[in-house]
Amino acid sequence: MSTFDDRENAFEAKFAHDEEMQFKAVARRNRLLGLWAAELLGKSGEAAEEYAKTVVVADFEEAGHDDVVRKVKGDLGDKADEATIRTKMDQLLVEAKEQVLSETS
Repeated sequence: MSTFDDRENAFEAKFAHDEEMQFKAVARRNRLLGLWAAELLGKSGEAAEEYAKTVVVADFEEAGHDDVVRKVKGDLGDKADEATIRTKMDQLLVEAKEQVLSETS
């Protein structure tokens, strides 16, 4: 195997790892967003966890994150506007990435 092949395999492995980490971080972000929204809806404990799962599943409806925003916005009604939800998603993505990285270290 040549040096070029070794480098190509290493890049492919890194890309696959990075994609897996991004997927885990986004799923974690959606769970955290679901817990945040559940709190605004007055849910706690198991009910909050179940709601958070529905937010995670909502992300599989279409590409991008609009499906998650649409679900949470629809559920929250006037408790939070779209801009607030998107800002919270950005904040929670940072937190989720930190959590996922700390778990893999």
